[in-house]
Amino acid sequence: MTDTSARAAGEPSTSGSTSGSAAPTDPPLVEITGLRKSFGAVHALRGVDLTLAVGEVTALLGDNGAGKSTLVRCLTGVHPPDDGQIRFRGEPIYLGSPDDARQLGIETVYQTLGLIEDLSVWQNLYLNRELTSGFGPFRVLDKKSMISDSREILSRLDVNVPNVRATVRRMSGGQRQSIAIARAANWGKTLVIMDEPTAALGVRETAAVEALIRRLRDAAVTVLLISHDMGQVARVADTAYVLRRGQTAARRTVADTTGDELVGLITGAVEGSAHE
Repeated sequence: MTDTSARAAGEPSTSGSTSGSAAPTDPPLVEITGLRKSFGAVHALRGVDLTLAVGEVTALLGDNGAGKSTLVRCLTGVHPPDDGQIRFRGEPIYLGSPDDARQLGIETVYQTLGLIEDLSVWQNLYLNRELTSGFGPFRVLDKKSMISDSREILSRLDVNVPNVRATVRRMSGGQRQSIAIARAANWGKTLVIMDEPTAALGVRETAAVEALIRRLRDAAVTVLLISHDMGQVARVADTAYVLRRGQTAARRTVADTTGDELVGLITGAVEGSAHE
């Protein structure tokens, strides 16, 4: 793998295009080829190929142990791959840490959300990224700006919370998930990775989160969605990749496939191609 700093790909674009796709001449946002990762005798990734187009929602599917989590950890700088290449906007990159991924505008929403229940909404949105004012060592938290900006962030993404000063503990499951996604979307200007974002939510809350995913796509933010819900994949995803035993088993355009076919590709009952 080319040992190139994550910064080599350039600063991520923050333009809010209303088009949900890249221009024909643009390279993919992320292109993964031949990615391999082993943990001792366990071969978690055996040569994964995957492409994420700018401003599209890509579903990542597979049974437990298929390699989904390991792939995400490689893409977010948690685990360095043993072999293969990750390209960002056409340039080879090496992600040596989660900070490298964040500098490229890559953020992840995990099932555990990472919210602190006893902090307010605005405090969670700015957790570890607090704004300060003052000079030199004489700096204080700029609470006014963070509260005002938090309202703007949630308004822009149409996230419904009663008050940004309220503690997260008082929020519903759907509101908490939306806050976690809003935080990731605010800092993840290029790619937001979501790990089963609606697994513990009801129908109404799931619909709200799916609407938020569509708004991210409309703002040209690329989304990688890990989901076991084939109905959800059909509703929000543009492309689906299936991993099986650490390899890319298939790629499908969601509009041209069915939930039954995707399930068959996951289980191996249907044979597929990584290049459709």
